[in-house]
Amino acid sequence: MKPAAILCAVIVTAAFPGSARASELFAGFHVHDVKTPLDKAGIESGVDLSLGFRSNSIGHLWGGALRPYIFGAINSAGNTDYAAAGISATFPLGHQWYFRPGIGLAIHNGSAGKYFRTDKIAFGSRVLFEPEVGIGLHLNRSFSVEASWVHMSHGQLAGKENPGIDNLGMRLNLAL
Repeated sequence: MKPAAILCAVIVTAAFPGSARASELFAGFHVHDVKTPLDKAGIESGVDLSLGFRSNSIGHLWGGALRPYIFGAINSAGNTDYAAAGISATFPLGHQWYFRPGIGLAIHNGSAGKYFRTDKIAFGSRVLFEPEVGIGLHLNRSFSVEASWVHMSHGQLAGKENPGIDNLGMRLNLAL
């Protein structure tokens, strides 16, 4: 087995004891570094291909099921790759629709520099906040599909320069 696969298995096992009862695997694609009002980027390109999972609910908050998640994303153009872990809450909206906000931490292999660059995003920190939002539809008991937004930045905790990054895309979820 490759070292990266072994490392992922160790992280999943350590982060989510009882992961054999994990409730969802997900895979997705996101347009990388979409220019929005929330970032100063729009520098990098490509598509992020991601794979991850969400565990069973560990509780509820305001009617939403709290679920830890972990995923990794690889950029198709050789730009910033990242891995993130956090917690999300799934809120039913009716007629099979749901809303899923989440907050986590991400680690990336892009520039951790603190000064603006024209060739890549200078994130200012190796570890970033990773808020995300998904709006989805349960297709049946096993599959759901969601539109999702993933943001990463240091929230100006590592300095005033905070370009951040926004990724917009889709995820397919498989209930286990």
